[in-house]
Amino acid sequence: MNQMQLLRPRIEVSIANQSLTLWDGSRQVAQWPCSTSKFGVGFEEGSFKTPVGAFEITEKIGDEAESGTIFKARQPVGHWQHGGEHAGDEDLVLTRILRLAGREPRNANTHERYVYIHGTNGEDRIGRRASHGCIRLSNRDVIDLFDRITEGTPVFIDV
Repeated sequence: MNQMQLLRPRIEVSIANQSLTLWDGSRQVAQWPCSTSKFGVGFEEGSFKTPVGAFEITEKIGDEAESGTIFKARQPVGHWQHGGEHAGDEDLVLTRILRLAGREPRNANTHERYVYIHGTNGEDRIGRRASHGCIRLSNRDVIDLFDRITEGTPVFIDV
């Protein structure tokens, strides 16, 4: 993995483009396709909508976990495989978790809503609105992002 040191990293998520971009100051470092909520944009508890605005990465969970590790309540509980025991589960949280906290009054409940950037068993739906509120990346891409940032990295999600 590339263990580059970023000086002023930030993450920008474009819901319109279904993309997540990592920046270092004004320099684009990387860009990956992502998947945001199939239910649209919103802030309400239980809505399964992706919130927008300014956020911060408050927790990095899953360092050194094997790709495909299934997390429930932020704890590893198994391993996902195509056609395996969890093959029919629609929205698994896999591989790594980057937990978000809102930094604006409108999105202040994001941490309590458990909105993450995470890997997925739905990699075939990356690039389309398909999640239950979180930002999904491919398992390979979420490892790459996880390894490049620290807790406290700012995140901006825009329509």
